Amino acid sequence: LLEPPRASSGKSPNYLKRTRFLPDLMNDSLEKYPRRVFIDVGVPEKDGGSGMEWFSKNYPTRNQKFEMYNIETVAEESSSSSLSPGKEQIEMSDWVRKNVKEEEYVVMKAEAEVVEEMMKSKSIGLVDELFLECKPKRENRSSGNSSRRAYWECLALYGKLRDEGVAVHQWWG
Repeated sequence: LLEPPRASSGKSPNYLKRTRFLPDLMNDSLEKYPRRVFIDVGVPEKDGGSGMEWFSKNYPTRNQKFEMYNIETVAEESSSSSLSPGKEQIEMSDWVRKNVKEEEYVVMKAEAEVVEEMMKSKSIGLVDELFLECKPKRENRSSGNSSRRAYWECLALYGKLRDEGVAVHQWWG
């Protein structure tokens, strides 16, 4: 039901009109959930844009209040000693387990590495709808960014998420 869009669709003004969000597909008013949550997980945005801003403007909230969380990831090579005092590093799976429940409606935007970690720990099942940010490598170009992967790897992860029962979209942020 939630097929990945073609690359050019992300730039098209008609893209949002064709996106099939889970509440639309299930004809769900979102009223029955004790709590509705949007979690934006990723590196800090350089241009100031965010998934939270996109969510507020485009997601069909059905006039229901969503709690919103913006969680910034840190590079693995960073040591905890380089973090400012008071900042604690935890795995996203642990954070999700401590902060959301099965009966709540959870929408998340997250990078592939975070999603893979959540799949290994089985916490991905707490997410109802996911916007997967998976940046493919461009062929014949080396990228210093280790978060980039072959496009087929992005598609394989997308398929695994669907197999797990997660409503997943590619993120075109």
